[in-house]
Amino acid sequence: MMGLFKDRVNEFPTPYTVSAAATKGGPETKLSMLVLGFGNIVHKQVVKGVLYLAAEIAYIVFMVTHGFHCLAMLPSLGWVEQEEYWNEALQIYEYTKGDNSILILLYGVATILLTLFMVWFWRECVKSAYTVECLSKEGRHVNTFKEDLHTLLHENVQRLLMTPSLIFIFGFTVLPLIFMICMAFTSYSKIGNHLLLFEWVGLDNFKTLFDSNSILGGTFWSVLGWTLIWAFFATFTNYIFGMILAIVINRDGTRAKGFWRFCFVLSCAVPSFVSLLIMRTMLQPNGAVNVLLRNLGLISADSALPFFTDPLWARVTVIVINIWVGVPYTLLQLTGVLQNIPGELYEAARVDGANPVQIFMKITLPYMLFITTPYLISTFTGNVNNFNIIYLLSGGDPVTDLASTAGKTDLLVTWLYKLTIDKQYYNIGAVIGILTFIILAVGALLTYRNSKSYKDEEAF
Repeated sequence: MMGLFKDRVNEFPTPYTVSAAATKGGPETKLSMLVLGFGNIVHKQVVKGVLYLAAEIAYIVFMVTHGFHCLAMLPSLGWVEQEEYWNEALQIYEYTKGDNSILILLYGVATILLTLFMVWFWRECVKSAYTVECLSKEGRHVNTFKEDLHTLLHENVQRLLMTPSLIFIFGFTVLPLIFMICMAFTSYSKIGNHLLLFEWVGLDNFKTLFDSNSILGGTFWSVLGWTLIWAFFATFTNYIFGMILAIVINRDGTRAKGFWRFCFVLSCAVPSFVSLLIMRTMLQPNGAVNVLLRNLGLISADSALPFFTDPLWARVTVIVINIWVGVPYTLLQLTGVLQNIPGELYEAARVDGANPVQIFMKITLPYMLFITTPYLISTFTGNVNNFNIIYLLSGGDPVTDLASTAGKTDLLVTWLYKLTIDKQYYNIGAVIGILTFIILAVGALLTYRNSKSYKDEEAF
């Protein structure tokens, strides 16, 4: 058995490094550092070597025709403005073609990413050339192109499966993310009509946002404070009420447990945006709730409860409605946790004379917190970015300061949406996106690393 294992290991050579190729490689391997695939072609991996060479030629052609121009334009982001002139023959205004800073920035970032990919590709090509050289010198078998393709279905299957995913991740996630980060350091906004042609401004946007004396700065700190308050209450009210419901339904004395779970979970079957729009309509000044209160004589005929017109009422309203929307999901999560707590722990506690409060504080609560700490962190993060419930329910209203770009219930994510879509302050929106990510990433990392779920995985 050990002999078979050794033979199997010897089929696959250990990885070879670029530094070893540069110092110990033969002339064909060292030449492969300039002409990709040359070493593979020399050692009869013709198809593989030609593909490497074709990729290098394609990259060089792209850089000569477009790439170097994109990189050269990146520091300035363009300087030729679009101009308007009157066409006498057609009797219309026409425009000259100027530089488009958005495309310059996008193409520049894409070119940099492509260059980084080619650096990695170059390393792999050199390592491949050195590998086949060493195999040839040792008299071992060198795979043909067909055999290399066959390995993609066996020992290298991860490359076959992961490559398409990585391409889409870099194309639709990494590239837009880096583009957005770069945008935070430009003047890309409606201010001064910097929509087609803008420039780098360094940290000016960050200074503007951190300046509490400016309109945007004052709004940022106000919205940030409310966002953290909202996320705290939205997370822990759902957790506490969901935990209470789960414990009450799961207790031995409760009958028809499935029926009660069905009643509370039924709201999950309705799309949340439908529920939120219905609640928004019902809580309007002339909505069903105010009309019913008037008919019952609880409020006067010419008055209405200010669910979305008073700042305090609006904030409390969105928190309460979030409880109604979110508790069923928490109930499902915690029911599973409760049903997995070992019954022997409860029996031993009762034998020792512990009362229900002591059992809850010493067994149930610590166990639930230990299991659900990652869930709480992800829920808090999700509530910071909970766009739907705020935008669909209150739209960020009420707006008490006309000079402000945010309402009293706006979160950072809804304010970012308004700044970019409505106001076209794309640079400030990018700054807000970066700061939101930093706050959430640092907070989530520190919280999790200091929790028992991370420090003491074997506690339960």
